[in-house]
Amino acid sequence: MWAAIRGSWSLFVGMIFLMVSNGLLTTLLTLRGNSLGFSDSAIGLMQSGYPVGSLLGCLIAPRLIMRVGHIRIFAALASIASAAALMHLVTQDVWSWGAMRLLTGFCFSGLYIVAESWLNGTASNKNRGSLLSVYFVIQTGGIALGQLLLNFSNPEGVVLFVVVSILVSFSLVPMLVSDDAMPPYEPPGRITLSELFRLSPMGLAGSFLNGISQTILYVALALYGSSLGLSKGAIGGLIGCMTLGGMLFQFPLGKLSDLMDRRLFIAGIPALSIPICIMLATLENPADKLSLLYLLVTLLGGLTLPVYSICMAHMNDHLDRSQVVAASGTLVLILAAGMTLGPTLGGFAIENFGPEGMFYLLSLIALMTAMTALFRLWNRPAINENRVNAVAVSSALTPEATALYSKASDRED
Repeated sequence: MWAAIRGSWSLFVGMIFLMVSNGLLTTLLTLRGNSLGFSDSAIGLMQSGYPVGSLLGCLIAPRLIMRVGHIRIFAALASIASAAALMHLVTQDVWSWGAMRLLTGFCFSGLYIVAESWLNGTASNKNRGSLLSVYFVIQTGGIALGQLLLNFSNPEGVVLFVVVSILVSFSLVPMLVSDDAMPPYEPPGRITLSELFRLSPMGLAGSFLNGISQTILYVALALYGSSLGLSKGAIGGLIGCMTLGGMLFQFPLGKLSDLMDRRLFIAGIPALSIPICIMLATLENPADKLSLLYLLVTLLGGLTLPVYSICMAHMNDHLDRSQVVAASGTLVLILAAGMTLGPTLGGFAIENFGPEGMFYLLSLIALMTAMTALFRLWNRPAINENRVNAVAVSSALTPEATALYSKASDRED
C-alpha cells in the first residue's frame, strides 16, 4: 500500500485539500444560512444544488477534458470553485447561494474525474485494491477532518470561507508541480437506465434510496444540531462521527456481504438502522447527552453509508465482466440523482415535524430499502456465480473510478 501511495502522492495530497474544503463548506453554509434566517426548507433546497451540479459535471466534464486536457481543466475548475466559495460572502439570498452550490458541485465533480482518471491510468493489477482503499479513506476522512475546522473561527465571519478558498487553491499545487505524465483519457461507457433495471433492479433502487439518505445526513444533521442549540464544534462533531462511522463499518460489512446473499445485507443493515433512528428521534434533552448522541450518530452513519458499496457489489454479481464498468458508471449517476432529493426532503422534515423529523424520514427510507430487498429475495433466487468482492466506495465517486473499482473487486480466477 505504501508503494502505491508514494507513486500517487501528488494526487492524494491534492485530494486531501479538496475533501477537507468540501466537508467544511457544506456544514459551514448550513450554519451560516441558519444564522441569516434561512428556513430549514430553504437551506435544504440551496444545498441540493451541489448534487445537481455534480450530476451535470459527470456528464459534461469528460467532454471538456477530451478537448483541452487534464491539467487545464483541473486548474480552471479549481479556480472557479475557489472563487465560488468567496461568492457566498458577497450575496445573502438562497437563490444565489443555490447557484453557487450548483457551480461548486459541477467543479468538484470535474476535479474528481480528473483525479480518478489519473488514478486509473497509474494503477496496476497489483495495487488497484490498495489505491482504491486509500482513495476511499481520503474521501471520507477528509470530510470528517473538515468538520474540525469549524472550531477555527465563527461561521458568521469571513475566515472560514477564506480557508475553504485557500484549501481549494492549494489542491492545484501538487498536481501542477508533479512530473508524472497524465494518462490518455478515455471516457467510460454507460448502460441505459432500462437495461440496468433489467439486470439489477435491487442495485438501482438501493443506490437511489441510499443517495437520499446520505445527503439527508450530510446536510440535515447540521440543521438538527442547530435546532438543539449545539455549538458549532458539537455540530461538526456530529457530522464527523457519522462520517467516521461509515468509514469504520465499510470494510467489515463489505467482507461479510461477500459470504452470503447480499440482499440479506441490503435488507438487514437498513432494518438495523431503524431502531437507531427511533432512539435518536425520541431521545430526551439530546443536547445534555452528547456522548450518547455521538455514539448513536456513529452507528447510524455506519449502518447507512456502506449500503451503496454493497448495492454496487450486488449489481456486479449479476453482470458479465464486460458489462461491469458501464453499469457501475450508470449506477454512480443513479446515486447522484437520489442525492439531489436528500437535502430538500431533510430540510422539509425538520421544518414541518421538528428536529426529530429527519430521523423519522431516515427510518422510512430504510424501511423502503429493506422491503425492496426482501421482495427481491422472495421474487428471484440467489446468484452464486460471478461473485465479486465488495469494495468500499464513497458517495464522492464518479463514473471515472468505476474501471478501477471493477478490476479491484474481481475475485481471483
